[in-house]
Amino acid sequence: MAELKQFKLPDVGEGLTEADILRWDVKVGDQVVVNQVLVEVETAKAAVELPSPYAGTVHAIHVEEGTTVPVGQPIVTLKVGDGELVEVAPPTGRVSGGAEDLVPSPEPPTEAPAAGLPATEADQERQSAERQAVLVGYGVAGERGRRRKRLQPSHDQPAPSANPAFEVTPGAGAATAETDRSVLAKPPVRKLAKTLGVDLSSIIATGPNGTISRDDVQQAAAQTAVPTSGFAVGPGAETRIPIRGVRKHTAAAMVASAFTAPHVTEFITVDVTEMMELRKRVAARAEFAGLKVSPLLFVARAALWAIRRTPILNSTWDEAAGEIVVKHYVNLGIAAATERGLIVPNIKGAQDLSLAELASALTDLTETARAGRTAPSDMSGGTFTITNVGVFGVDTGTPILNPGEAAILAFGAVRRQPWVVGSGADERIEPRWVTQLAVSFDHRSVDGQQGSEFLADLAAVLRDPGLALL
Repeated sequence: MAELKQFKLPDVGEGLTEADILRWDVKVGDQVVVNQVLVEVETAKAAVELPSPYAGTVHAIHVEEGTTVPVGQPIVTLKVGDGELVEVAPPTGRVSGGAEDLVPSPEPPTEAPAAGLPATEADQERQSAERQAVLVGYGVAGERGRRRKRLQPSHDQPAPSANPAFEVTPGAGAATAETDRSVLAKPPVRKLAKTLGVDLSSIIATGPNGTISRDDVQQAAAQTAVPTSGFAVGPGAETRIPIRGVRKHTAAAMVASAFTAPHVTEFITVDVTEMMELRKRVAARAEFAGLKVSPLLFVARAALWAIRRTPILNSTWDEAAGEIVVKHYVNLGIAAATERGLIVPNIKGAQDLSLAELASALTDLTETARAGRTAPSDMSGGTFTITNVGVFGVDTGTPILNPGEAAILAFGAVRRQPWVVGSGADERIEPRWVTQLAVSFDHRSVDGQQGSEFLADLAAVLRDPGLALL
């Protein structure tokens, strides 16, 4: 006998209350197996793929892409087992796919064995999935990193949509949603179009296989919103961007940090010519082949060295316990600007990594963040953060602390500038590589002397990398 199983939106992060539906990977009528990706959702911290806990048929999809859903709300119903459906009381609210009068019972019976499997094996599979429920969004250990293959479009047939169509209850907006899904565009491009207020159906696609690219969306946004004078004119000449997801989380965290921890920021300008020369030599070594050897790598390494000498900057203020908790490990956060907003994934146990391992970790961290695949676990537990404002050509800034951390370092642009070198009769002006560093710290736990010592140590190592050997 078949029954309907509702899959409710789980808490895929630490106590998060809601998520946005980014992309459905299935549609009504599709056959699915355990741990097959059903949907991608965006929380306040990351984009996460949710796998199916059941094997069966997609019976109904309850929410459209772009909808914000609270944790615990049913988002999809699956038909599990063979035979006639169990009829129970109708659900609250509308359900697509013909499930208006069929929902699972509050205490569903034991699942029917998966097709082709003995009952014992099916039970083991179900129990295994239940035991590993904490991995919702990532699948069980043996399934990590695997995604359902998509059919590649042929040259003589139209490409399949990046967002498969799903059945929705007729109503306002359904026609628009269906038109939007018929356009070929990847989820990040759709997200950008939604943020910029661009109608995908009005864009001429120039990407591969007739897909809409980021450039297409940005060009359309520029043509629509910015006239030749440089400003939009007339009534209603404004764009409204919903405050949700990462942006909402970041805003709340920054307000909490700014009005909880008393910030102090100190600055220093450093001649990093020796560091830049070392960078060239390191990049040429075989063990760094294929790795990005950037100035940030050496700043991170120097910061880890300086934290070892002044560990109070790697601490947290525990108001409830009345204690300052000094961490003897460094989960090094790197602020990353993404399409979804600013996120701060961190490298766990960075203090124990070699320079090559740190370079590899930084490369993986930035690539994963830009692809929108950073896991919530990678953005929790940070102890010290670096924000690289120099990549935007900015010299320095006054960074705001990540909540729970005692310090954050801003690394500015590295520029060729005239610099006084030598002393006495040998004093002269030469072009040198120069950068600015700024450290903000929580003055409740870090004194001005300690903050200054940290910044001075950091500058000293970047000025003369050989000091790190002492």
